[in-house]
Amino acid sequence: MSHTRLAVYPGSFDPITLGHEDMIRRTAGLFGSVIVAVAAAHHKKTMFSLGERIDMVQQVLHDVPNIQVKSYSGLMRDFVVEHGIHVMVRGVRSVTDFDYEMQLAGMNRGLMPDVETVFLPPDVRYQFISSTYVREIATLHGEVQKFVSPTVYQRLLARVREREQAAG
Repeated sequence: MSHTRLAVYPGSFDPITLGHEDMIRRTAGLFGSVIVAVAAAHHKKTMFSLGERIDMVQQVLHDVPNIQVKSYSGLMRDFVVEHGIHVMVRGVRSVTDFDYEMQLAGMNRGLMPDVETVFLPPDVRYQFISSTYVREIATLHGEVQKFVSPTVYQRLLARVREREQAAG
């Protein structure tokens, strides 16, 4: 990999998990500069606002000097062109992920022929972690602190309490 290329690692990060953190840190070791692109995720009902998700990503990755955290909405293609990105990094946890990511990479290749998609498998310790499961387990008062950083864990607990109080 080239340390002069700009890479993007996109996602909704609702919330950012230890798996995401590991992937971003490893990506930052492979490329000179990495943009963590936090999706507005208009198609999803997120637990955290876009601003909160950006803040969490910045907090847990504050020690990684060659990353920037930016938001995007719309097509990733437009974001990539606007920022002069050469590589998109995607995590692949399972065969199901691989099938989806291969289709997405094919569509992206059609939209951005000069941008390479690189698949990274997660560290085996994080292979099963998903933001969706973390949110669901936290909502049901399960143990999630081993899947997220302490900062994110505290925010999850606070959000679950807020929602429970709002529900009455």
